[in-house]
Amino acid sequence: MGQILKTLEEEGLDKNTLVVFTSDNGPWHTFKTHGGTAGLLRGAKGGTFEGGMREPTVFRWPGKIQQGVVMDMATTMDLLPTFCNLSGTKLPDDRVYDGYDISPLVLGTGKSERNVVFYYRGEQVYAVRKGDYKAHFITQNEYGSQTAHPITNPPTEITNSPTVHETPLLYNVNVDPSEKFNIADEHPEVIVEIRNVLEKHMAGIEPVENQLEK
Repeated sequence: MGQILKTLEEEGLDKNTLVVFTSDNGPWHTFKTHGGTAGLLRGAKGGTFEGGMREPTVFRWPGKIQQGVVMDMATTMDLLPTFCNLSGTKLPDDRVYDGYDISPLVLGTGKSERNVVFYYRGEQVYAVRKGDYKAHFITQNEYGSQTAHPITNPPTEITNSPTVHETPLLYNVNVDPSEKFNIADEHPEVIVEIRNVLEKHMAGIEPVENQLEK
């Protein structure tokens, strides 16, 4: 990153270039201490708890972006429409986009339009976040999860199957980002609301060729 920023400066482009630093997933437990850590967040790469998918993101654009911290929701899918708007590029109108233009958030002139995030694993939605609340409909151990084995040493990787929850696990990730306290029993109305959001989302999905299996 330092070399990239230095090159931009040497080429006289640093004041007119938006630099974004983020990641596509959380730490990879397969590599243990070399795979990183999610800190207080639960889970890792491959899982749909916050540790597997919630990432810090840094935007740098001297003279355009004011220094500060924002906690609005956004995803990497929002980068495409944001970059297009900032560069004056019109998106083709012959398709549906999953991203939102978050340039007002980046420039400090407004908030993020995103209020919902769908947490996919493969082709399935495992969890949905709406506002402060996140419901897990399916859970499964992340990649590289390990367990003690009575014969082998070191521990072997778990061959795990997904668990479907008849009553979804529910967390307020604004006050409980570690997803420790399941509050489904206290907020059945939130689960109903999130189920409706998921049903509407699934009704709008058009099947396409599976790129992972291709």
